[in-house]
Amino acid sequence: MQSRLALIFVLLTVTIDSIGIGIIFPVMPELLESVTGANISTAALWGGVLGTAFAGMQFLFGPVIGNLSDRYGRRPVMLAALAVMAFDYVIMAVAGSVWLLLVGRIVAGICAATYSTANAYIADITPPAERARVFGYIGAAFGLGFILGPLIGGFAAEFGPRAPFWVASVTAAANLVFGWFVLPESLSAANRREFHLARANPFASFRAIGKLPGMARYLAIMFLYVLAFQSYGSVWSFYGTERFGWDAWWNGLSLAAFGLAMVLVQSLGVAPSIKAWGAKRTTAYGMLVDVASFGFYGFVTSGFWALAFTPISAAAGVAGPALQAMMANGTPEDQQGELQGVVASASSVAMGLAPLVMTTIFWFFTRPGAAIYAPGAPFLLAAVLMAICVAVLVADKRAPRAA
Repeated sequence: MQSRLALIFVLLTVTIDSIGIGIIFPVMPELLESVTGANISTAALWGGVLGTAFAGMQFLFGPVIGNLSDRYGRRPVMLAALAVMAFDYVIMAVAGSVWLLLVGRIVAGICAATYSTANAYIADITPPAERARVFGYIGAAFGLGFILGPLIGGFAAEFGPRAPFWVASVTAAANLVFGWFVLPESLSAANRREFHLARANPFASFRAIGKLPGMARYLAIMFLYVLAFQSYGSVWSFYGTERFGWDAWWNGLSLAAFGLAMVLVQSLGVAPSIKAWGAKRTTAYGMLVDVASFGFYGFVTSGFWALAFTPISAAAGVAGPALQAMMANGTPEDQQGELQGVVASASSVAMGLAPLVMTTIFWFFTRPGAAIYAPGAPFLLAAVLMAICVAVLVADKRAPRAA
């Protein structure tokens, strides 16, 4: 019973981290116009600064948090992060300047790096053969937060642009209390190792994990996978508006439908896929579905068929958890936190880079006077990146332990 409650806590923590990313989206224009006194264009630039700061902190502190959890355990790291997060949202709720908001997003990015600790906790308590299935639950929890964040933010914004931050603070504090009572430590004393600051920087951690057999290849695949997948969040709303004439409601509905489908796939579809094909082939098959999906969105001109294709595109969601399981099962038990910190850093770089790359391509192919009009061009690039992932994965002839 206690292990089940602990798993619920971990999943709630990941969901809350994800909610924290999206809960501020609906209120950012109004809030930034208020604290900067600028017009919407300048406020949007500040929004980009805040987003980059958040992703940058995840990159820098993912390995630090992961290494700290390898030394002191998962429980104190996750609980401390929730406490800081709850207080940080209070700061953002009362911030009267954009600089204080920036500090708040920096701290939030550091706390959100505990995603790596949540994954390490899962690796601690789950047998290797079951890790892909439970990593699927983690992916589903993140997807659920992706759906709930903007919805909660939009609803709370009815009470003012700062209300979502109060909601986020109370949610984090409530989960902290829950975790205090139900979360046991998962990392045994025998599997702990010394914390070295030199090793906790992201580049040293990349080197340490990259020395493990096949891990450099898997990290490269993970980076390209996240970069391609983030095309959805980066340009989907612009694409829907330009290609299909959708308004904000239809854009939001389509994203929510995709998020819900991903939650179902990652919570229910990962284990059967691993059982049928093994982790490596599940990863490859999921990525091949992504190649087809991105190619479809690159050329489709019907909004109806774009929505109807959602269940097929979401079926590719088995790839991420299967890839994570392969990496976790190829890493020693005393480096699980470090591994997940490195994965979080690589993912955060890709998440920070994707909006710049994908929106630039979208602009280039939809701007007035464009030689080729192609709103779906970012998805065609994503298809190429995903095809590269499959090629690199298939080229590895070793039999993975997670297979």
